[in-house]
Amino acid sequence: MLEFDAASKRFGDVRALDGCTFTARARRLTGFLGPNGAGKTTAMRAVFGLVPLDHGSIRWRGAPIGGGARSRFGYMPEERGLYPKMRVREQLVYLGTLCGRARGEVEEVVDGWLDRLDLAGRANDKVDALSHGNQQRVQLVAALVNSPELLVLDEPFSGLDPLAMTTMAELLTEVAAEGAAVLFSSHQLDLVEHLCEDVVIIDHGRVVLAGTLDELRAGVAERYVEIEYRGDSPEWTGVPEVDVVRAEHGSVRLRLAVGADMQDVVSLAERVPHIVAFTYQPPTLSELFRRAVA
Repeated sequence: MLEFDAASKRFGDVRALDGCTFTARARRLTGFLGPNGAGKTTAMRAVFGLVPLDHGSIRWRGAPIGGGARSRFGYMPEERGLYPKMRVREQLVYLGTLCGRARGEVEEVVDGWLDRLDLAGRANDKVDALSHGNQQRVQLVAALVNSPELLVLDEPFSGLDPLAMTTMAELLTEVAAEGAAVLFSSHQLDLVEHLCEDVVIIDHGRVVLAGTLDELRAGVAERYVEIEYRGDSPEWTGVPEVDVVRAEHGSVRLRLAVGADMQDVVSLAERVPHIVAFTYQPPTLSELFRRAVA
């Protein structure tokens, strides 16, 4: 696993990382979340030695990370790092050989990924001739060309259309299933909730919440009721220990405090002429996130 142990880094008066401690395990997708400026990118760069820590450590498989380990890592930065005037396949093969693999082996891997991501027909195009989405796919292949044991991605879904997002999600799931530890940041919390087993939330350089998503959701005492209905909306307020989170025509989401009486909520729902769905559930990842960084 990848282990951050009290990792700290300052840039002048700014504490980008402040005793940051968490793990990302093999064969699992870990969502690395936080507001803008929380320290996510600094933490990711530190894994690759691009940002030296002031204090603390980062370990892979229990040992400090050196050049040999990093040659088996894949990194997709938020600010893309491709050579725009270089041809796609030529560039990917070049980057793959920098990791120490034989050219013939790299070419086979590159061709496999280009075919997998529907880029085989653009292999001889220059990168700046591609659309934003296809450039992003090429950047992903650059991170995968050395068959990494650890894959770190900074906002990999940014700017992708729905079909490309689905392809990216499937691919990350596949890479984790084959044995890699996958750590990625994203502001699309619904997507993270769908994909990830583990979540780390960071704010002002500190980890404020970390664990499996199921454990984190179960650990909050508040529960939520989602009601979908047809017909006129009743008055949802006035029930003790129950707050309206969201009310729209045809649906409402209610937050139930620890002392809320479920029978009061059921009685409230019975005022609706026709209920389509009634669900009782723990908080969503989005609600956990807002609670953690409040």
